[in-house]
Amino acid sequence: MNSVKQLSKHFRDVHFGGNWTSVNLKDTLANVGWQQATAKVQDLNTIAVLVFHINYYVGAILNVLQGNPLNAHDKFSFDLAPVSSEEAWQDLVTKCFAEAEQLAAAIDTLDDAVLFCDFADPKYGSYYRNLLGVIEHTHYHLGQISLIKKMTRQ
Repeated sequence: MNSVKQLSKHFRDVHFGGNWTSVNLKDTLANVGWQQATAKVQDLNTIAVLVFHINYYVGAILNVLQGNPLNAHDKFSFDLAPVSSEEAWQDLVTKCFAEAEQLAAAIDTLDDAVLFCDFADPKYGSYYRNLLGVIEHTHYHLGQISLIKKMTRQ
């Protein structure tokens, strides 16, 4: 399996299952309703905000792989509009998983040679750095979501 296929697999695995940690976003969110997703625990982000935040960067990278300029700013990555119904929560989750699958499919189309080329702008590093980074970023926030989920069940 070439490097691009490995990255695509790892990205899918953290979202949909099969990764080394045996924890994934889909299973973790499967039984979370909108009230739990928006429950505030101390000064932590909510589960909904973290799902939005994870997806914000997935969408930004997907946009670049679709041939568009990078148009993302860290300061907006937590700006989730209020989620005040189960339908709104499910829309956010559906968007997250749809864009994750779109990004995985886009990664699959890349040639390994592009991995060490600059991603959008040299200051952001290579495609490899950004693709691996979004996987690591998802794992990091998945851990937070898992803990907040446990805390909101007590």
